[in-house]
Amino acid sequence: MSIVTIRNVEFINNPARFSDVYRFRVTFECIAPLKDDLEWKLIYVSSPGDEDLDQELDDCLVGPVPVGVNSFEFEGSPPDPSKIPLEDVLGVAALILTGSYNDQEFVRVGYYQNTEYDNEEMKETPPAKIMFERLVREISAKPRVTRFQIKWDVAPPQLEQAAAGAATSAAVPSANDLDDSMEVDTEKQQSVPTS
Repeated sequence: MSIVTIRNVEFINNPARFSDVYRFRVTFECIAPLKDDLEWKLIYVSSPGDEDLDQELDDCLVGPVPVGVNSFEFEGSPPDPSKIPLEDVLGVAALILTGSYNDQEFVRVGYYQNTEYDNEEMKETPPAKIMFERLVREISAKPRVTRFQIKWDVAPPQLEQAAAGAATSAAVPSANDLDDSMEVDTEKQQSVPTS
């Protein structure tokens, strides 16, 4: 059972210019107090076949993390164009947000990012030399979520014992639960400091 579950990732500046920073808000739930900070990383993948070309755009530590629904805003640098093969600049790339605890990745949220020119004429007939200042990016609204089992250093809270013979059940979240339509109880939401 995971101690931390992502509830929502909202991109604040989407669509945006290719050279703009990535700004987004992560909302997650923590069901037990954590001794250490959570580490979040933003990774740009321009060439899926070559991991050496992946760019870590930014990372941050979030903590202390209280029990309940928490959120923080994250700002990541744009990718370095000089590290992207020219044939991979336009079209689809991947943007990955990872969450780790004590150097163990517990979640990976991946998005497709489409990069194109900002006007129809350049889209139809791209210039011979890429004009980065004219590129825009748009991040897909549907993420792909992968969860990993890790060793948390705290135990999840135990459910109260049900009456004899009574069954207990709870909804099981799935990757489909993470989308823009999710609502978060803002009265219980807490802002968590980033460092």
